[in-house]
Amino acid sequence: MTKILLLSDSHSYIDDRILEYAAQADEIWHCGDFGSMNVIEQLEKIKPLKGVYGNIDDAKIRAEFPEVNRFFCEDLEVLMIHIGGYPGKYTPLTRKEITEKAPKLFISGHSHILKAMYDEKNKLLHLNPGACGKQGWHKVRTMMRFVVDGEEIKDLEVIELGSRV
Repeated sequence: MTKILLLSDSHSYIDDRILEYAAQADEIWHCGDFGSMNVIEQLEKIKPLKGVYGNIDDAKIRAEFPEVNRFFCEDLEVLMIHIGGYPGKYTPLTRKEITEKAPKLFISGHSHILKAMYDEKNKLLHLNPGACGKQGWHKVRTMMRFVVDGEEIKDLEVIELGSRV
């Protein structure tokens, strides 16, 4: 079993609560818009970090993280794209990736809207952890955590980090 902390859209912001949850995970997954190398460095000090770059991320971050990240966690195939859409409203890049080979878990960020939806057509779970940073229009900072057990996703939790302001 692998404990995952899933976050997105930190926009250069990180605090002790995020780091506390990161310490409880086995892996940290960040779905783009890190905003600064400082966020990456702090997370990498705690646990292994997987991610993608977002639309606000600079050339240095884009050199470290891909636009599309497809990987396995245990037996679970994961696809991560910052601007990916969601079931019924996928971006062209996401549609192409899912059509070529649908993963069991598709993760996107960007919208700052927390979502957990099942895509019946493609037989995959879509997660968007919302935004853990303070920049944007969201009212509550959020992230998710869950456990990967083989190819199963278990114990999915939404973590509310408090008000954006």
